Amino acid sequence: MAAATEQLLLPQEQPRRRRPVWGLAVAALLLVLLLAAAGPLRPRLFRTPPPAERVALTLLSGAKEKGAVCVDGTPPGYHLQRGSGDGADRWLVHLEGGGWCSTVKECSDSRLSTKGSSNFMKPIRFMGNGILGGDQLQNPDFYNWNKVYVRYCDGASFSGDAEAQAQDGTTLYFRGLRIYEAVIDELMEKGLANATQALFTGCSAGALSMMLHCDDFRARFPQEVSVKCFADAGFFLDEKDISGKRSLWSLYDRVIHLQNVRKVLPKDCLANKEPTECFFPAELIKSIRTPMFILNPSYDSWQIRNVLVPDPSDPDKSWLSCKDDMSNCNSTQVEVFDGFMDTMVDALKVVEDKEDWGLFIDSCFTHCQSIFGLSWNSAISPRLGNKTIAEVVGDWYHGRSQGVKEIDCEYPCNPTCNSLLPT
Repeated sequence: MAAATEQLLLPQEQPRRRRPVWGLAVAALLLVLLLAAAGPLRPRLFRTPPPAERVALTLLSGAKEKGAVCVDGTPPGYHLQRGSGDGADRWLVHLEGGGWCSTVKECSDSRLSTKGSSNFMKPIRFMGNGILGGDQLQNPDFYNWNKVYVRYCDGASFSGDAEAQAQDGTTLYFRGLRIYEAVIDELMEKGLANATQALFTGCSAGALSMMLHCDDFRARFPQEVSVKCFADAGFFLDEKDISGKRSLWSLYDRVIHLQNVRKVLPKDCLANKEPTECFFPAELIKSIRTPMFILNPSYDSWQIRNVLVPDPSDPDKSWLSCKDDMSNCNSTQVEVFDGFMDTMVDALKVVEDKEDWGLFIDSCFTHCQSIFGLSWNSAISPRLGNKTIAEVVGDWYHGRSQGVKEIDCEYPCNPTCNSLLPT
């Protein structure tokens, strides 16, 4: 996940995964057929977009004095692109993902990348990247909003508050909670406090961060301001892997104890359950009051590769080609993945009673979908109810339709899922 999120906003520089030749041929045929029938969708894929300007990195002011620093002690940062027209007072704040560091060694190593240091952060491009993009055709509901991409450099989903000592004697700073609070405070001073509408989003580990802070973010605005939350590929499950181990639970347990993750966890959950269980979205959503939209593939490629079939659980590599491409799976392996989907759908049943919440649970083999133009709103975007993700999320946010809760059928039923989607 770290490698994927590192290049999310630079699509033209992103390496492509190697796929079976026949799979690419099928995808190409699907693309041709979709374009032939797309009509008004045709410009979304082939229209020449405006020049993609890089958005500079802004380092948090007074970070060291606030104790709000990355793992290596450098100030955290964010990228702010100002809105225009009727979007000048509307804000979208997105939290970056990138996995977690759960041991002193992992966190120490993270200091050599953007995941633990702002020294490696560079300007990024928003254009062409789904909900962050400025193309009105591809992103009609949010194209001209103020957009903020908050960089992730603490290793615990913006939720820890502790320190540790690396093997070389230097200090490791686990200040994710302070980073979140300080960055939002600074953005409020830069105009976020005057927002008439706001959408708080995140992808992967950033989506988990957003869930942890959703109600706090909402509480910063007057009641009359429309504030909602949007989680993309952050519904991580406490599911046993194929060897019977709770690998993600173990990882989360290490993160929580190493980085002192407790203050952000729901009090009603902590009263009855272990902190580690309260870090999982299935528990978090029970106590979140702010309207939220959950976008997640039921065959989440990151979770299949790292939660359901992590490398240690498959020593003979019999699942290797399957977890790289579901079209390579045998019927028994697909049944295991179907069970994963059933667990996710069951955990989301609590959302059925939340009238102002939304769901888009497709059966594609992918991960984050909102920050890629192809999956967000293009001729080959996944569709449920004959609508793209962008259309469904826009309808939900602006109240153009009620009860926006779409859950797909089992793989491989959805013809709009294809191998061109990012995994």
